[in-house]
Amino acid sequence: MFGLFQKYKPMKIRNFHDNKKYGVAARNLKELLKKACKQLQVPVAGAHVCLYEDGTEVTEEYFPTVADNTELVVLSREQTWSGVMCDVGWLLSADLHADRLIEAVKDLFSDELSPKRRKILTDLLLSLEDTSERESREEDEDWFKGVDVRFKTKSAYMKYNCASRIRGYVKEVDDATKTIQKPKVRAEFMKMANCLTDMLKSAKYNGCYFDRTEKETDRFCTQEGWFTCQGSFDQDVCQSLHSINPYSNLESRIIFSSWNLDHRIEKKRTILPALLDAAQSHTCTEINLGYFYRLLFTRDNLKLVHIACHKKGAHNLLCDQKKMFKRAKCTSEPKRKAKGKRIRVV
Repeated sequence: MFGLFQKYKPMKIRNFHDNKKYGVAARNLKELLKKACKQLQVPVAGAHVCLYEDGTEVTEEYFPTVADNTELVVLSREQTWSGVMCDVGWLLSADLHADRLIEAVKDLFSDELSPKRRKILTDLLLSLEDTSERESREEDEDWFKGVDVRFKTKSAYMKYNCASRIRGYVKEVDDATKTIQKPKVRAEFMKMANCLTDMLKSAKYNGCYFDRTEKETDRFCTQEGWFTCQGSFDQDVCQSLHSINPYSNLESRIIFSSWNLDHRIEKKRTILPALLDAAQSHTCTEINLGYFYRLLFTRDNLKLVHIACHKKGAHNLLCDQKKMFKRAKCTSEPKRKAKGKRIRVV
């Protein structure tokens, strides 16, 4: 008698591989199965119900605890469900045209509320919308939205993007000149800054690091355009396995702008102060500018890292004092006479 007064629970039901959902109200699991099987044309014998979210099987005892409007999957005897990844797995294994596959993922995403599953579907959608094989503006106009018209290829723009980042480091070197009070020291430091700039110009500001058409040894990415996070300054690899292909679509290109070129030995806290200190007592010709150039502008000291792996605290790494200055000439070398005759060494 009590069952007659049980409250109807509204639920959302769906089939094993059908994104379409239906509303059903039932007082218990038996009633739900009866209505759901009729609606979805699933054989009643052996039918069972699972939570769409994580695959938990709904029993008669568990049914009263299920929240109203919960999404349920109705399964036949031989079918199993382990959560949203079942949908993703099926989509990837299905023989669907790329456009249809993208639409199917978008359908899943539209009604999804779980942040974790939305993230999974977002990443999947980005990978499906991959147009990385297209290089020119004519081939992939969407990728070039907001990009100056002078850039005709993705690689050309990515090279410029990298060079712009590194060019910004030159400005920081120039700004350090303003902090020097003594005119003589300031003049010497300006010589150093100009030499470093000339070295960087000759390397075209190392824009090759982001250019997938460059030699493998000169770029951070694969030939297809994939970049992998190298982990924080104190790690050998990224623990989260972050990766991205900014060549693949517009959104990935924009997201990639948040990735950092991180100096292992810090630029502001360590490298520039060390260069300023050296300028106090040494001339431009005595300082090993090649060493400072590598620290400031090259992969010798730069790591490409995802924003989550970019540690902004002090790195506690110092410049190598033995490499900061040029080696003095060996005093044991035999001297030469003015006329170029060799002195006999006894």
